[in-house]
Amino acid sequence: MSVVESTSKANGEIRVENLVKKYPGDVVAVDDISFRVKSGQIFGFLGPNGAGKSTAIKILTTLALPTDGNAFVGGYDVVCEAADVRRIAGVALQDIGLDPIMKSLELLTLQGQLFGNSRSAAKQRAKELLDLMKLTDAVDRRVGTYSGGMRRRLDLALALVHEPEILFLDEPTTGLDPAGRRDVWEEVRRLNRDLGMTIFLTTQYLEEADELADIVAIIDKGKIQTEGSPAKLKTAVGNESINLAFESREIAEKASAELNDLAERIQSDRDVVRLYVSQAAERIPVVVKRLQDLKLNPISLTLTQPTLDDVFLQVTGQRLMAQDTMPTQSE
Repeated sequence: MSVVESTSKANGEIRVENLVKKYPGDVVAVDDISFRVKSGQIFGFLGPNGAGKSTAIKILTTLALPTDGNAFVGGYDVVCEAADVRRIAGVALQDIGLDPIMKSLELLTLQGQLFGNSRSAAKQRAKELLDLMKLTDAVDRRVGTYSGGMRRRLDLALALVHEPEILFLDEPTTGLDPAGRRDVWEEVRRLNRDLGMTIFLTTQYLEEADELADIVAIIDKGKIQTEGSPAKLKTAVGNESINLAFESREIAEKASAELNDLAERIQSDRDVVRLYVSQAAERIPVVVKRLQDLKLNPISLTLTQPTLDDVFLQVTGQRLMAQDTMPTQSE
């Protein structure tokens, strides 16, 4: 038995070492990334569209092969020991693939049997999960009639059938209304707290990562740009910010150039300018007077503490735009 096998197997650790994934045409989706997720952690993996996060999670869940480097899930090599990885890991990917003809109890029971449970045990587990995901009222309906949010909750239930040691969640709350999203958050916390489950989470909601993750890594252009606890990353951004919204990007750019000497750091994002400065509240009158003198009046001014949104903007130069910012209808 190798050193890796003797020290890492059957724990909840994830290790990624110099991982590379290239596609034809010299496209580098994942560019020499390394990180470690300790057993029992919730790890938030963030990045803009095309940053490489979906490719990375596909490699970790044995759905894609790396071009170079190594990755271990629960101590098992994702290439050489893919079957073992699938045995100990649960996966709920962004693209939901559910048989529309079957009913939820049938799907969950079948999944349990595929993992070696007897039919009675699998059916009992299925009922527990349907209750947990608040799908018991729809147990007699075919999955094809479910709303997007209901399908999302059923997909998460399927990932939990075999009570995995490690759970991969790829944007698990997309399509859920705020109440449904909170329910999933609470379940993620419970799995982590009560079962010690390691959870690898990608999300398009920075609030979600802030609420749930012990450690956050931000990937952009295939590389890990920053990593740390949400509190540490927000502290590293620096001071409070004075946020100024203008009627257009052009006015915001003019204001940014004129206010540059008043801030320790300044950040522009479309029609919003952020000035990061110590004792920001005291600096507001000076900023407002400068803008009035230049006739560059903002349409709003707010004062905020650093957030993960600020971290993401600083690291990638853009905001993480959630695709479904409007709540769905209640299920």
